Amino acid sequence: MDLTKSELEVMHVLWKAGEPLSRNDILRLSEHKTWKNSSIHILLNGLLSKEAIEEAGFVRSGKVWGRLYAAKVTCESYYMDNVFADNADDILPQLFCALINREDVSMELIDKLENMLAARKQELSADK
Repeated sequence: MDLTKSELEVMHVLWKAGEPLSRNDILRLSEHKTWKNSSIHILLNGLLSKEAIEEAGFVRSGKVWGRLYAAKVTCESYYMDNVFADNADDILPQLFCALINREDVSMELIDKLENMLAARKQELSADK
């Protein structure tokens, strides 16, 4: 699934919220958007047609009703499908190296990553 920069900004708002949002909620929560408020309908329709989001009910806003939108794909699955499309074995080690060599990486984060790797290693060993 290929998303535009603006569509991805909307997706990040939905992912961060973790719950269905109305058009007004998305506009209100979009802190650093690169698109105009008047473009929200185009963005939402594009995301609906790409099946990145789905309608998740309705909410009353004043005298009118508005649709709620929810992410249909998780942030993790989106990036896994797009960043590591066909060559994860080549890209993943390079990405991991770049991430852990950042100056702002703390010991706590390294410990967390080590625990995640150990747990995954154990899962893969159990599957054999």
